[in-house]
Amino acid sequence: MTKMGEGQGTSSTGSAPPGQLSRQRLLHLYRVMATIRRFEEVACQLLVDGKIPATLHASIGQEAVAAGVCEALEPADLIVTNHRGHGHCIAKGVDLKAMMAELMGKASGTNRGRGGSMHIADPAQGILGANGIVGGGIPIAVGAAYACRARESGQIVVCFFGDGAANEGGCHEAMNLASLWELPILFVCENNQYAEMTPQRVHTRVKDLSVRAGAYDMPGASVDGNDVVAVYAAVEAAVRRARAGGGPMLIECKTFRVRGHFEGDPQRYKTAEEVARWKEKDPLTLLKTSLTGPGGIPAGELEAIQQEIESAVREAVAFAEAAPLPSPDEVLTHVYAGA
Repeated sequence: MTKMGEGQGTSSTGSAPPGQLSRQRLLHLYRVMATIRRFEEVACQLLVDGKIPATLHASIGQEAVAAGVCEALEPADLIVTNHRGHGHCIAKGVDLKAMMAELMGKASGTNRGRGGSMHIADPAQGILGANGIVGGGIPIAVGAAYACRARESGQIVVCFFGDGAANEGGCHEAMNLASLWELPILFVCENNQYAEMTPQRVHTRVKDLSVRAGAYDMPGASVDGNDVVAVYAAVEAAVRRARAGGGPMLIECKTFRVRGHFEGDPQRYKTAEEVARWKEKDPLTLLKTSLTGPGGIPAGELEAIQQEIESAVREAVAFAEAAPLPSPDEVLTHVYAGA
């Protein structure tokens, strides 16, 4: 990682060879990514079927970011996610049954049906919450990092946000304070090429969003967000640095949002060529090809993992469908302010 400051450029972390990670860890990363993919595919269909209220923002195509980042964390470390946060929550260890129940608004959900897709939180797993406000979680994450330092807990905070949120004023205020106070936080920008329906080239002048770290005298790096090994390598180094008192860092993970901004989005703003080009770099396909290449594991081993995931997701759906709705008697419980 290159230290940035006074106008320096950004470092670019390339793809680390799979041999640097154990077979067991690579299989675990594959399992996490495949679980995220299947969970969201099923959830999107449940939305169409009317079993999930409101809407969903799927992260299909971005699974390597969630898996690679969270694999570099300790269980006690904290994350703050956003409206497209299913993958982050799954990678950090949320219970699939409780999460599916939350999407359906059931009392057995992670937040007793009150949070839904965009406000899932599970403090027991270090998940401080998703946020429906674009960029709204970034200042919260900095506050959490300040608390970690004050308590001398040794915890690291990771804040996930997109390229659109990177242009919010609160993002820059938060990064400025994090650097000034040398807080143990990692800013992870998932650049999926679009802020809602607006491509990055239209809303941002710089090509690499990580160069902005230089304005706050913190390190910055841009990585291939579809390469889970590259993501893990970059984040693992940044986490070690932060845990040792080195302060914050900004990592931009360049990836692609395969589905729309929301489910039902016609995506007329994307070209077929662009979508096809990115699908060739699908993170699950890339890792599967690497794992099953010459001298690698049998394809049947990955198929067995996929079957286990299928069963787990189906069990989560069955659990959620059978779970009760919140009782009307509890409408004023867990409410911070009222009339």
